[in-house]
Amino acid sequence: QVQPVESGGGLVQPGGSLRLSCSAPVSIFSINTIGWYRPAPGKQGELVATITNGDHINTGDSVKGRFTIPKDNAKNAVYLQMNSLNAEDTAVYYCNAEKILPQGPYHYWGQGTQVTVSS
Repeated sequence: QVQPVESGGGLVQPGGSLRLSCSAPVSIFSINTIGWYRPAPGKQGELVATITNGDHINTGDSVKGRFTIPKDNAKNAVYLQMNSLNAEDTAVYYCNAEKILPQGPYHYWGQGTQVTVSS
């Protein structure tokens, strides 16, 4: 099954930084929106940050000013640069890629990468 491949998770101390990587499942030029989600209490999933084919960025309120989402078209990849991490950022982070097909949008989900913020 074609899916995004995440990497870069791990254990980091509060206040530290981490960079996640996501290899797109198909050509990044054919993807409408790609980005990161994480589980949240009472929610199906919390948007962390996404970027569109036109480089429009949408960032979740809880990570604004701390997380950025660089994209490298040449490497067919998107990243999540996480700074000033705190315990509430502990989660499995999933990469999602949305492609618009004739029958409608299709979402590719990765297996996730664990981020643990702890001293």
